Amino acid sequence: MPQNRDTVTGFRAIRQYNADVKTESELLHTLRKALPSYFDKEGNFLRQRFDHDLKDANISQSRDGYRLDFVGRDYARLQSGLASETMLVPDSKHNAAAENSDSGNLFFTGDNLETLRHLANAYAGKVKMIYIDPPYNTGQEFVYSDHFEWSDAQLQERLGYSDAEIKRLHSISGKASHSAWLTFMYPRLKIARRLLRDDGVIFISIDDNEQANLRLLMDEIFGENNFVGQIVWQKKYAATNDSKGFSTTHDYVVVYQKSYSFERNLLPRTEEQNKPYKNDDGDGKGLWRSDNLLVKSFSPSGVYPIVNPNTGDEYYPPDGSCWRASSSTMEKWLKENRIFFGIDGKGAPQLKRYLNEVQQGRVPITWWPFEEVGHNDAANKELAYLFGHKTPFDTPKPTSLIKQMMIIATKPEGIILDFFAGSGTTAHAVMELNAEDGGDRKWILCQLDEPVKEGSEAAQAGYASIDQIARERISRAARKVREANPLFAGHLGFKHYFVREADAKLITEIEEFDPTLPLQQDMFEGLANKLGVESILTTWLTADGFPLTEEVTLLDIAGYKAHYIDNSLLYIISEGWETDQTKALCNLVGERKLNLNTIIIFGYSLGFEAMRELEINVKQSLNGEVLIEKRY
Repeated sequence: MPQNRDTVTGFRAIRQYNADVKTESELLHTLRKALPSYFDKEGNFLRQRFDHDLKDANISQSRDGYRLDFVGRDYARLQSGLASETMLVPDSKHNAAAENSDSGNLFFTGDNLETLRHLANAYAGKVKMIYIDPPYNTGQEFVYSDHFEWSDAQLQERLGYSDAEIKRLHSISGKASHSAWLTFMYPRLKIARRLLRDDGVIFISIDDNEQANLRLLMDEIFGENNFVGQIVWQKKYAATNDSKGFSTTHDYVVVYQKSYSFERNLLPRTEEQNKPYKNDDGDGKGLWRSDNLLVKSFSPSGVYPIVNPNTGDEYYPPDGSCWRASSSTMEKWLKENRIFFGIDGKGAPQLKRYLNEVQQGRVPITWWPFEEVGHNDAANKELAYLFGHKTPFDTPKPTSLIKQMMIIATKPEGIILDFFAGSGTTAHAVMELNAEDGGDRKWILCQLDEPVKEGSEAAQAGYASIDQIARERISRAARKVREANPLFAGHLGFKHYFVREADAKLITEIEEFDPTLPLQQDMFEGLANKLGVESILTTWLTADGFPLTEEVTLLDIAGYKAHYIDNSLLYIISEGWETDQTKALCNLVGERKLNLNTIIIFGYSLGFEAMRELEINVKQSLNGEVLIEKRY
């Protein structure tokens, strides 16, 4: 049984954890968090107790059912349980800029599966809404590129596959099959669900190629009962005349909630809905429209005369009809001036429906025409306007489309995640909506540094990769939002991080390192600087459950710069820690000048004697009140 993924940190520990992961690890991890009473202290699942309690609870169990099966399914489940072996490298110059330094908006350049693994601890249960526009499986946008890092023997051991099944698994690499696409999407959606708040929701753009398979996949990961709807978005305003068969003018947006805690909002009422409401008689209650006083269902109590107070004329409902209210209610309405007898006061009675008494919004429907939320051509023009020339990105979505999703799914707060960022439309939409309603929504985006096509508009404009286009688009959009809304005080900047693999040779050396042998310390002199102190710290912070907005204090301890966080944790990462620092630290804690629960040490930076001295002094001087954790 692997150790708890939520607590695994350090290169060696992560590699060992991943070496032990099985296909069921993700499921057991979820069960362990939700139902801890069904696990023993070693982390073993108590199946007998679970089955017994289910039986005793007399829970109905379905014997019918089906599941989505595809080549790569077990491998995808395996991928969902792995911890990231990459590092988060801060873009220090960008992040230090005034508009970015305090921002809660985050942009990650790199593989989105690795990014999700980094976010899994720090942002679990914190994301209000996810929107993704994954590659459509058209044979052009998507090719499964995983070449499988494990040997056939390791895959057989982990998955229990035969030689024939291993051969089938390898067959999806470099392909754009349904199985390849599902294997690609499964672990990403699995981790994405963990990131959502209980009242969170996910919107996924998709076309006809994988719409049906996506629904089945989402049913499995999120549960059939959490399906909210499938929106048809009219992405084009005209047919393609040279199309064979039907011309496709729509895409889908599939919507699932995390749980029943999700509550959708109403959309704003349209001008067309409000147009009938007037105030022809100067009624102080506000705008109103006339409504029929008759109802189709007959009731004798609804047959009586309504007397026009201006003329004394009596009005009866036609034969076989009745008024919609009892005579006592009608008397009340007459006193409240809810019955209208025409502008001249001499007409037949009508009921007033006041605008301020009707539902102040529209229930969202599953048909979104381009007049309401924009279309592909509008999105291209929007991007071209920002860049001042032909768009450098082929398939952007209109900001109005994503803003509509956010209006339905969020209050003016919360985190919106998009891990297929593309041109950065989601960030643009968040900034615009915040400026419109005074909101404080934050966004997290991830985009692979995928090279642009040679000779493309993007290449001619000087962009090397898609993530560069997205970041430039976000910066330009932020300036436009600020110009249009000078009083808006919200954050328009963002922090930027690269998701990078450590050098393979270095990782191998780290795995072979024995911290009990003093002579081996010299092998790793300067390792913290090679990897980057800020990179090590950032990677550890997310692994330890801290969001990247967490305040970190650079603490001076006898000339050594240590990182202090959460008024309790001290990270010792750089080299240079010696006797003076150990004494100074013990004095600070002993004199109650520094609150400290845990010291986390990058084991390669402290020599054998310095480490031993720190451990002995902390144990003796602080009576074991402070824990020391060494990471390698």
